Amino acid sequence: MRTATRRRTNTRVVTVLLVIWLLIGLAAAVQRGYLSANDNNASCAEVGTTLVTIVAGPLNYVGANPKIDCDAPEPSR
Repeated sequence: MRTATRRRTNTRVVTVLLVIWLLIGLAAAVQRGYLSANDNNASCAEVGTTLVTIVAGPLNYVGANPKIDCDAPEPSR
């Protein structure tokens, strides 16, 4: 019985921390203007940048400043 209660408590703590993490990332995306209503024609790259900012955004606030360098090959014609 004691183990099930501890497991539930651990799950709740992890869930709360994950929600807080994502809310901080969402705030980072809003600060950068990624969620503005003015851009109705968002490209796949813009959506990807927004999602990465939401997931990794809290790292910026602790000074990690993660950056992704993506060199995708050009399609053939």
